[in-house]
Amino acid sequence: MPAPSSICLLRTSAIGDVTHVVPLVRTLQKAWPQMELTWIIGKLERRLVGDVPGVTFVTFDKNAGLAGMRAVGEALRGQRFDALLQMQVALRSNLLSLFIKARQRVGYDHARAKDGHGLVINERIPARTGEHVLDAIGSFCEPLGLKQTDVRWDIPVPEEAHAWAAEQLPGDTPTLLVSPTSSHVLRNWQPERYAAVMDHASARGWRVVLVGGPSPLERSMADAVLASCRHAPLDLTGKDTLKQLLAMLARAPMLLTPDSGPMHMANTVGCKVLGLHAASNPDRSGPYSDRRWCVDKYDEASRKYFGKPASEIPWGSKIEKPGVMDLISVDDAIDRFEACARHLGLA
Repeated sequence: MPAPSSICLLRTSAIGDVTHVVPLVRTLQKAWPQMELTWIIGKLERRLVGDVPGVTFVTFDKNAGLAGMRAVGEALRGQRFDALLQMQVALRSNLLSLFIKARQRVGYDHARAKDGHGLVINERIPARTGEHVLDAIGSFCEPLGLKQTDVRWDIPVPEEAHAWAAEQLPGDTPTLLVSPTSSHVLRNWQPERYAAVMDHASARGWRVVLVGGPSPLERSMADAVLASCRHAPLDLTGKDTLKQLLAMLARAPMLLTPDSGPMHMANTVGCKVLGLHAASNPDRSGPYSDRRWCVDKYDEASRKYFGKPASEIPWGSKIEKPGVMDLISVDDAIDRFEACARHLGLA
């Protein structure tokens, strides 16, 4: 198979998923250093990975609807790619892909395709189950004749972001970062439970820092957590950029969070993740490199809400039911905190 001279990646969102695309970018660049690589990406997500070298980024404003799609088409006017890797199956993304001209149009297998996905592609990745999302995205290079064997991120972090993080987290005191809010609200834990774990970490001599974006949902959750804390943490909610958060994660040994974008950001820089999983399967969407420190109540949730073990429900099923995260106790999270702290030599 001849080497492609140009490839277009279409994965616009979300934060966690675009971190999963970066290893694929590295795989393609290693195999074909001279290839022109273009990535269609969301506005927010571009702030995190838009400075990855060797990639031309085209921003898609999903709030602009059809006008946003036309803007992408205009930015790509006159270009015809050797291959389009259509890594998002939502209807909006499938429609967006029609504005991209490519000879080879690679998409998901039948089981993972929806919303007319099969109508906008002419080739599919291998049909597999039991894969982590990152491995599924990595398999998009296989129809091109490659195999992703190495997983590498190296997302650039500006020196000024590192300097800002050092100002917030000075010295060698071990830091527990807490990012309590997922945009999927049924994945979120109770504020008072976060507070109890944070108070435990504070009592053990850890610095505790609350982080999150500027949205009303994240501010509301942060305020509820703060109201339940006996030991006030440093509250940086809404005060950092994505690059500054990445720099803080690079300095902190541990992050407490539900299934969310910061979970996957932390994984890219080696920060251990105390992930809270009941609504989603950590083996599919947990921190890719190391899931030992996650609380995993996914099987228990499947038995409670579906009446069968997780092994008997479709791979990737979400159990986003009211109260599902209550299956995770404070003691469950403290147990993982202590185990991870011992592993890091910080107990």
